[in-house]
Amino acid sequence: MLVESYREMLGKKSVIRELSEFATARGKEIGYENVFDYSLGNPSVPVPKQFTEEMIRLINEDDGTLHGYSPSLTLPEVRQAVAESLKKRFGLPYEADHIFMTSGAAGAIAHAVRLIAAAGDEVLTFAPFFPEYHPYVDLTGAVLKVVPADTETFQINMDAFRSMLSERTAAVLINTPNNPSGVVYSDGTLQALADTLREFSAKYGHPIYLISDEPYREIVFDGREPSCPSRFYDNTIMCYSFSKSLSIPGERIGYVAVNPACEDAKVLIQMCGQISRGIGHNCPASIIQRAIVPCLDITSDLSVYERNMNLIYDTLRDLDVTVVRPGGTFYIFPKAPEEDAVAFSKKALNYDLVLVPGDSFGAPGFFRMAYCIDTEKVERSLPVLRKFITETYR
Repeated sequence: MLVESYREMLGKKSVIRELSEFATARGKEIGYENVFDYSLGNPSVPVPKQFTEEMIRLINEDDGTLHGYSPSLTLPEVRQAVAESLKKRFGLPYEADHIFMTSGAAGAIAHAVRLIAAAGDEVLTFAPFFPEYHPYVDLTGAVLKVVPADTETFQINMDAFRSMLSERTAAVLINTPNNPSGVVYSDGTLQALADTLREFSAKYGHPIYLISDEPYREIVFDGREPSCPSRFYDNTIMCYSFSKSLSIPGERIGYVAVNPACEDAKVLIQMCGQISRGIGHNCPASIIQRAIVPCLDITSDLSVYERNMNLIYDTLRDLDVTVVRPGGTFYIFPKAPEEDAVAFSKKALNYDLVLVPGDSFGAPGFFRMAYCIDTEKVERSLPVLRKFITETYR
């Protein structure tokens, strides 16, 4: 028999992917340059030359071991390099034994949830949130619970959060900088979150872990430095991906980094190797693990994202569209000019504007724009956006 939970998912496909597929098909009709596709968060800036050069060097200097299996806990020299980079950047005493290399942030979250949540346990997250958190969590047997959004700021709705914590809460899953809002949690928010987790961990007599999903950590605006939730709370499991910082999403490389102060930190990393046996993860590609080492402290040229954000934000404000200014990522999450964001997004398609309704992000009435596209195309899209909103809603 087929497993019904996966069959049911066929009717719940990603809205983001469906809209991206629409944009591709429409592009074949009118030319993709004429489709203003803000659907998919696919990095648009070039890969750093150091990554490409390291790939070439590794292949040219292969001594016959390059393509072999890596150890169950992934390559020790890569784990050590990641630990040293994190220690230098954030001042926490990471060692190789706190690091486990994964297939991107998705692979990292897959391990993190299984480390600390059993069937029936609850994992809380905050709207708006990445829709794939549901399969990441729910298919482990744990249950994802969504804390309603503070739509004025998209910081954490602390009152709602406190009311939803219970003895069954195993972990809290955060994403800052946030997909889809682009908001960066303030130090005040992170401190309040940490204080609350300590309070309720003591109340219920077991640690409530913080799983910090950080693929957009390096994409921050206004000259600010990336934040590190692990510095605020000991029982933090960092989940990172190089997909956005190095523009290599197809290479599927990231890591789990357990805070050295976390309970049983090194045991948790050992457990990751056993979790891999159960989910068929079995390490990311050896060559990709090695290739990111010279790139741990660099990024692609990410400045285009801030430039695009300012163009779109200023236009939306000029149109009197309610929107919280992003502090990072390559997403913006305005309030639709009508209550039904799905209907709004469908109307936008008549103008070849591909916008994602916010319902699946846990924030009905809002829509997401992924502005990881060429600035020239952003500039050409803005008169079309003005025309759409003016003709339809003014």
